Amino acid sequence: MAYICSTGVGIPENNLSQQRIKELVKGIFPSNNRLDRLMPVFDNAKVHNRQFVVDQEWFNENHSFQESNNLYQHFAQKYALEAIDHCLGNNQFLSKDIPYEAIDMIIFVSSTGIATPSIDAHLLNKRPFRTDINRMPLWGLGCAGGAIGLSRTFDWIKANSDKMALIICCELCSLTFQKDDVKKSNVIGSALFGDGVGAALVVGENSNFFSYRKKTVPKITATSSLTKKNSTNVMGWEVTHGGLEVIFSKSIPALVNTFWNEHINSFLYENELTEERIHSFIAHPGGKKVLEAMEEVLQSPKQKLSKSYKVLANHGNMSSATVFYVLYEWMNESISKGERSILSALGPGFSSELILMEWT
Repeated sequence: MAYICSTGVGIPENNLSQQRIKELVKGIFPSNNRLDRLMPVFDNAKVHNRQFVVDQEWFNENHSFQESNNLYQHFAQKYALEAIDHCLGNNQFLSKDIPYEAIDMIIFVSSTGIATPSIDAHLLNKRPFRTDINRMPLWGLGCAGGAIGLSRTFDWIKANSDKMALIICCELCSLTFQKDDVKKSNVIGSALFGDGVGAALVVGENSNFFSYRKKTVPKITATSSLTKKNSTNVMGWEVTHGGLEVIFSKSIPALVNTFWNEHINSFLYENELTEERIHSFIAHPGGKKVLEAMEEVLQSPKQKLSKSYKVLANHGNMSSATVFYVLYEWMNESISKGERSILSALGPGFSSELILMEWT
């Protein structure tokens, strides 16, 4: 079995309130009736603060794709290392620090910049990881990347029960901002997305470091993936001369009520569970409307998704990394042995990833 024994975060230092971001966006885009009609989305998004790797003046200037991507490569390494150090040395979850040399697999998940060699290769040069470490960079999975990364780690640990894997989700959404893109999706994205890095340590039950866990931790027991045919236009990137231009369809909450509804209910049925037997939903907060649609589908009290609302309020949507922030919040709680949680995320494709966990 695979156990998530620790998590860590790397939080960028430039914190902006939602009100300040709203004022910034109004100053950047030319004023017109269409833009004015979109401004209430900033007030209704249930986002209070977000963090960025660049300061607010950066958004007022035009930047080439090369310039933005160079910043991505620099800051991705900086904040990924913070998240890794936090995860492997987190004394909230671990009785002793995990040595870098003990990590057998490193998985790097991202969709907001490109690098070859991938960022994980650079990270190996900044910390004393082994040279024979396995590497698995995953790109283009968007908001579902964290959940999919955990699922692939679960598969690998099942075949290597004496090993440990480190997953890093790094998303610097601010660097994809398009100053001249006045489409609705870009404005809505400006009201929602932030930057962040999350890391998770997954340990096999026969690992020598399994005993380092300090408290009740989630054990992954089942996973499920579902991709909707002919839905590639729901979310993703349009690659332009200026960089990565966001595709963000208004149909996403409706797809929760149809596509995700089918997935979550079949997943519960296959695992002989009902909503009442689930302690908490570690749901990626794609946005307020997505979380509300999930509540409606599940007929579940808001408390079971409380950490998703908390992360959305304090950090916004950080694409793949967001679900690791939510997982980190739940792991900080004292959850009784035997309770079950479901981790979920939606992403480009259009895809859904579900992970069943038992606290043990």
